[in-house]
Amino acid sequence: MHVVVIHGWNEETTELVQSLAVALGIMPYEMRQRMVGGGPSVAAGFADPELARAVEAKLNQAGVATQLVDTDLLRNKVGRFVVRRFEMKERALQISASDGQSAEIAYGEIDLLLSGTRILGQSETITVTERKFSLGKTILSGGIPLTKKVERQEEINREERENILCLYAGERPPVVLSQSGMLYDGFGTAMKLTRELNFAYLKSELRRLCKAAGYDDRLLNRLGQVRLLGPGLNPENNLDLAFDILARALRGSRHRSDRF
Repeated sequence: MHVVVIHGWNEETTELVQSLAVALGIMPYEMRQRMVGGGPSVAAGFADPELARAVEAKLNQAGVATQLVDTDLLRNKVGRFVVRRFEMKERALQISASDGQSAEIAYGEIDLLLSGTRILGQSETITVTERKFSLGKTILSGGIPLTKKVERQEEINREERENILCLYAGERPPVVLSQSGMLYDGFGTAMKLTRELNFAYLKSELRRLCKAAGYDDRLLNRLGQVRLLGPGLNPENNLDLAFDILARALRGSRHRSDRF
């Protein structure tokens, strides 16, 4: 799929909203919903790349910066360093992955920290047993109210959340720190009692040490994820794409039009 992302407008005027709505073939009200938060926001998705480029050109003419994203190419191109262990040295973060890869990144090289939450929905079918009034039994008993067992299937939806922090440093692949996927023994005596406390401490320390890095947390909640990804991409399956689009927009804001 090829998605067109809008970002970089200075002011959400009525004229701009109307122009963008015409370019996308949607109502102005729907366009305003996609512009909440100032972008980036996925405006449209197409299977045909030529159609995507045509829409992108119309949006550029209306006065917004764009990204044209080939989602399949982006997912294949962007490698990620998923951290298993880490150690916070005086001047650098030392990291290692489950496959044995390791790296050391100076805090001064880290230019962006993105905080988010992976929301995983799970459904489970359970059997519920209830007792209901039985007219037949009541008649046979001479009018004494009786009940009978009734079983029914009920679907229970559960939601699991995982905190994630993505680090970006120059041309390095994104570094992914996940709350449940790491060991925290690198903290030594500073290690906390729970994963949640350890992850919060790690995030606060990195923000303190990476003084030159930008920080954004709009992907911490589902509303922010939906605003960025638009109505056609669900956050459960596309959070990695949301991180990549947001990072590209924040790090390359000086460019008028970016392509993946």
